[in-house]
Amino acid sequence: MSKEKKILDTALKLFVEFGFHGTPTSKIAKDAGVANGTLFHYFATKETLIKELYVAIKNELNQILASQTSPTDSIKEAFNKLYFSTINWALVNQDKFYYIQQVHFSPHLAQIPAEVLHEQSKMHISFIEKAKASGDIKIMPNDLLYTLINSQILGIYQYVLIQPIAQQQEIIGQGFEMIWDLICSQQSAFHESISI
Repeated sequence: MSKEKKILDTALKLFVEFGFHGTPTSKIAKDAGVANGTLFHYFATKETLIKELYVAIKNELNQILASQTSPTDSIKEAFNKLYFSTINWALVNQDKFYYIQQVHFSPHLAQIPAEVLHEQSKMHISFIEKAKASGDIKIMPNDLLYTLINSQILGIYQYVLIQPIAQQQEIIGQGFEMIWDLICSQQSAFHESISI
């Protein structure tokens, strides 16, 4: 494992356990088994480390999601795959998913350049635009839909986390239907009802 990855992995563990303020860079360097100078060689500041770790985790999740759908999927099928993949990735990678939320609900999010945040959400916004254009979901501002969907996924994830493992996938499926009903356009709902 490279020194840079050791630093990132250690920072993730410590930030999740002790928070940003409770985790000095000296502690990260020590636990990663590197000198302070080595840490600052890769990450000039603690803020840089926080940002780079966030970007690395988001890139990992986005790469997984990008591989889940196919051009022949309907909008609902594609959304279902993205939804299930997100929650199941979060269940397997709980520290990483927690860290994403930790950054979102901290002042550090404002320190991440707008173009980086745009790049991270580009795939999702593009999907929302495609879904609106096809008439499958309601016509609302992209950022509102994106925020609404993300908040619902977070809530379902937190609920699923405390349920018996044997019931988790069924609950995730129920959650999907609730979110779909929330964002589904009347036109799409009508087509679904007559096809049953």
